[in-house]
Amino acid sequence: MTNDVWLPIPPEEIEGLPEGPDYLFWDGGEDGDQEFPGDPADCVLYVVPYMKRHPVKTRPLEQMRNLQVIQTLTAGIDDMTASLSSIVPGVRLCNARGVHEASTAELALALTLASLRGIPGFVRAQQQEHWQGDFHPALADRSVLIVGYGAIGSAIEDRLTPFELARVARVARSARATARGPVHPLAELPALLPDMDVVILSTPLNEDTRHLVDAEFLARMKDGALLVNVARGPVVDTKALLAELETGRITAALDVTDPEPLPQGHPLWHAPGVLISPHVGGPTSAFLPRAKRLVVDQLGRFVNRQPLRNVILTTGETGKSGKSGN
Repeated sequence: MTNDVWLPIPPEEIEGLPEGPDYLFWDGGEDGDQEFPGDPADCVLYVVPYMKRHPVKTRPLEQMRNLQVIQTLTAGIDDMTASLSSIVPGVRLCNARGVHEASTAELALALTLASLRGIPGFVRAQQQEHWQGDFHPALADRSVLIVGYGAIGSAIEDRLTPFELARVARVARSARATARGPVHPLAELPALLPDMDVVILSTPLNEDTRHLVDAEFLARMKDGALLVNVARGPVVDTKALLAELETGRITAALDVTDPEPLPQGHPLWHAPGVLISPHVGGPTSAFLPRAKRLVVDQLGRFVNRQPLRNVILTTGETGKSGKSGN
């Protein structure tokens, strides 16, 4: 009977792993060519290596013929759903809800504040030993729209709350009520955009959100508005964004881009009013302890045949979209 569990963190560094499975360490290696720790056909639960290239993460999947669970360490699972054809039917795909909320929300706030208050310009001036004061908008009294109001979107609002905002509006796939106020459906997005000073994207990437931010979306944004993307690069139509940025009408702060990584010479690097961070919403000191807690909890559930958390889809089932609640 196969019962191997592949972990991208050495098992001796994870306290509380339940007894039963054989825990094998595999993170793909620095170059993605690390030898497999065992026969992939014996793996029943695969915890996907974090911050590795797509070919590395998916390399063993075709040979994992007895796989039952794939546990990602990312909130988005679009890289795994792109490889469903190589995964045997009946595999539960789980995301890392609960791992990245704190770090990603922090970065969304940092990018927003840095962009509004002109921090990139101050950094450039410091490098030139040039003292140049200027007037910049505050976050206080601004209206902020969060597009993708799931766990990360809610965590972003947690951090926005002390900043004396005029208004926070929330958009998700479908309408619902929360203690903080209504969540609007995607269909109401066009009517909300013209009144928003800051638009923060934290939605998963799926068929509904790819190029959600297109030329029409951007044209509806308020003059002087800021677009912040901590979701996925393809949520934004890069060509349309560049066209709008060149006019100077809006600004942007992007932790993710399309393409990614952004190649040298790409016009987005030097587009006016853009702040770029290299997809660092998740990798902080907050990641490892939360990732370990998630892995221990999921494995405890798996071993004891209890319902798993964060199941996004089961391979081979019809009617599954791969959406991770936004």
